[in-house]
Amino acid sequence: MGKTAWLFPGQGSQEVGMGRDLAAAYPAVRQLYDRANDILGFDLATLCFEGPAEELNDTINTQPALFVTSLAVLQAMEEEGRKPTPALVAGHSLGELTALAAAGAMSFEDGLRLVRERGRLMKLAGERSPGGMAAVLKMEDAVVEQACKEATEQTGKEVTVANYNSPGQVVISGDKEALERAIALLKERGGRRIIPLAVSIAAHSPLMASVVEEYRAVVHDTPFRLPEIPVVANISAQPLLSVAEIRDELSGQLTWPVRWTASVQYMIEQGVTRFVEIGPKDVLSKLVKRIDRSVTAVSVGNVESVQLLEA
Repeated sequence: MGKTAWLFPGQGSQEVGMGRDLAAAYPAVRQLYDRANDILGFDLATLCFEGPAEELNDTINTQPALFVTSLAVLQAMEEEGRKPTPALVAGHSLGELTALAAAGAMSFEDGLRLVRERGRLMKLAGERSPGGMAAVLKMEDAVVEQACKEATEQTGKEVTVANYNSPGQVVISGDKEALERAIALLKERGGRRIIPLAVSIAAHSPLMASVVEEYRAVVHDTPFRLPEIPVVANISAQPLLSVAEIRDELSGQLTWPVRWTASVQYMIEQGVTRFVEIGPKDVLSKLVKRIDRSVTAVSVGNVESVQLLEA
C-alpha cells in the first residue's frame, strides 16, 4: 500500500473567502481563527473571509492568512475523522512553515508570530530592493539558468531561478532591469510563455539578503523541536533531521530557490503514491501531476473537499 504526503501551499494560493465555510461548519476552526486574531492583534479571520483582496494580497497579511487557513483545513479534517496519516510533509516556500507546524516542530502561536514577521521582513526587503518575478513555461531549466546568468552579467544586477516548480515550469526572480533582460534573452531563445507575476518582491533571490540577518535572529528565538513527521526541505529536497537544520533552512530559504520538483521526486522515491494538498486552491496538486502522472494528488480546502477525502 502506498504512502501519503501532506503538502502546504505558499503565496499565490490565497483567495478572498478562504476558510469561511470551514469556520461556519466547525467550531474548532472558528476558535483557531479567533486565536490567530488575538495573537496578531487584528481581525485576520474577516480579512480571509471577506477581504478586501488588495489587503489580503499584501505580503505581510498573505503569509499569516495562508498559514492559519491551511491549519484550519487540517483541523477540519481531524474533526471529520478524515486525516490520513502522512509519511512525509512538505510546503512550498511559506508553506514550509505551515508544514513544520503541522508536523509538530513548532506551536501554532510561535509559528504564526514567525510567519507574520517573515511577511513583514519580505515586504521590507521589497521596499529596499524593488524587484519582480516571472513564470517561464516549457523551457529547459539549463536554458533559463543560462539566461539569468547572462542577464546578471550584462546589467550588473541580479536575477536568478527562484522556484523549480515542475518540469517545464520555473519562476525567475530579481532586479527589474535584470529580470526584463532575462525575459528578452529567453524570448530570443524560443520562449513563448513567460508570464510576469503580480508581485513587488523578488522572493528567493539575492534581493532578500537585506533582511536575512534580522529574520535569522527571529528564527533563532523561535522554539523548535524535532518534527513528529519528516519535513522535506525546499533547499535540499531532503528531510530536516535536527533543530539546527530547521533553523538553517528557514533562514536560508529567503534567498535560495524552492526545489519543488526534486522534493516531490524524493517523496515518490520514498514510496509516496498519494499527495494531499491542504489549503486553498490546487496549485501544488497540479504541479505534482506534472512531475509524475503515476501518483494521485488531491486538494482539500473547503467543507465539501474535507468530507469527500478518504482517510
